[in-house]
Amino acid sequence: MKKTMVMTREDFKTIKSNSRLRNYSMNALMLLFMVLFTSMASAQKSKVLDAFFKYGIDSSVLNPEKTKRPDNFAFDFKQTIITSASEAVTIAKFDPSNAGVEQWTVVSIDGKSPSKSATNSFRKNQSKASSTPPTDDTSYKIEKETPDQLVISYKVETASLTKENAFVKDCRFYMTINLKTKKMEQIQTLNEKPVKVNILTADKFDIVVKYKWNDEARQYVPVNENLNMEAKFIGQATNIKTITEYSNYTKK
Repeated sequence: MKKTMVMTREDFKTIKSNSRLRNYSMNALMLLFMVLFTSMASAQKSKVLDAFFKYGIDSSVLNPEKTKRPDNFAFDFKQTIITSASEAVTIAKFDPSNAGVEQWTVVSIDGKSPSKSATNSFRKNQSKASSTPPTDDTSYKIEKETPDQLVISYKVETASLTKENAFVKDCRFYMTINLKTKKMEQIQTLNEKPVKVNILTADKFDIVVKYKWNDEARQYVPVNENLNMEAKFIGQATNIKTITEYSNYTKK
């Protein structure tokens, strides 16, 4: 009987030892995966940073905060939306010194004074503008390198996306830098496969945002945004072109 009890204890010790070994192995594998992932991310981004150093480009341009509209600057806004059936032009102004929705003033829609409902609709759409998601460090690539231009590409972190901009996970961003001026000129967003944008399924989603360096803001500010979307709604082709112009940036 005593022999049986001793064997049972030994078996228990063996099981406990094996369990610890399995846990150790799993932890070691997880640590190895994290090291490999970090190394891959570092290697991908380091190639881009090496190119920036080579050409004397400020690497802070990779920070999404450096390319969003500055919150403390007023500006003029003009947007033209063109479809196969219509064309609409909205002129507005943004002033951060005003409170809430009053920051946006709609000057005209198609050359006429806007109705209250049209103004409210515009302000609601502008308030939906999502924050700029952080980039995925493992996704950086050098796409093009000539005496005049450096083009890099990247994707964004999917965990930071919302329901409204979830489709961006299937898009790639292309940043063009002028090697003569050492300044970033534009960022293009292209879908890699059909994407769902609100109620539309877009086979082509292409946005080109052109930027200008603003010394007072110490960052790039958008001056022109051109969207071309070839989409379908219930099987019907719906092509949309949107041209947005930003001008007269003034610090408040």
